[in-house]
Amino acid sequence: MADSCGLLLTALSWILVVITMPFSLFFCLKIVQEYERAVIFRLGRLVSGGAKGPGLFFILPCIDTYRKVDLRVVSFDVPPQEILTKDSVTVSVDAVVYFRISDPCVSITNVEDAPRSTRLLAQTTLRNVLGTKTLAETLSDREHIAEVMKNNLDEGTDPWGVKVERVELKDVRIPREMQRSMAAEAESTREARAKVIAAEGEQKASRALKEAADVMADSPGALQLRYLQTLTTISAEKNSTIIFPFPMDLLAGFSAMTGGSGKEKGLMHD
Repeated sequence: MADSCGLLLTALSWILVVITMPFSLFFCLKIVQEYERAVIFRLGRLVSGGAKGPGLFFILPCIDTYRKVDLRVVSFDVPPQEILTKDSVTVSVDAVVYFRISDPCVSITNVEDAPRSTRLLAQTTLRNVLGTKTLAETLSDREHIAEVMKNNLDEGTDPWGVKVERVELKDVRIPREMQRSMAAEAESTREARAKVIAAEGEQKASRALKEAADVMADSPGALQLRYLQTLTTISAEKNSTIIFPFPMDLLAGFSAMTGGSGKEKGLMHD
């Protein structure tokens, strides 16, 4: 019965179009852009052949209705989500999602509002994915988290005729107390590393000085050459005062000579 009524109404619509030619063409011919498709329903049923367009397409007045679907990539911001990470740290994360309609007919017939449903699913997916990550992983593995979120979203929106093209994490905000703690920890780590580097430098310098002292001990003239090199370096800087190192060997020889002459005088006096 329903099919018979449908056929009858379709026949009457065609008769009406033919009778009112060419004025009926203004109501029957429609245009969709290159980036759009038209999903046509006839007496409430989806017309076979899929979505129409781009360009001109034909509808029957009174019994046909259609909806335009935009195929361009659409982006939206995921509002900041307060999330408890795996290591019990509360962070606020927001993201941006890029998607497009891949199947116009499915996006109309299987879901009431595909873009809105995708936005809601993106929020819950962001919470679910970050809930399994620690704070360190959230801060360092953004690309991996975005890829996992994209795959989960793409799998969830495929029955709606939606294709998720890209997901990006925009910002990860942590409490100020945690920021201060992380800054103090990083500063302590840097100071400890600097002390280790300084200690290693001192150790290498002491070894180099020991080797130099051994060389100078084997060659007494090397010490005098070092004195002369030091004087050359000081004089090049135009200093008004020069401290000249006096060899202790000469003092020892001079003191020996002085002591010997004193003894001779003592013997002559006696």
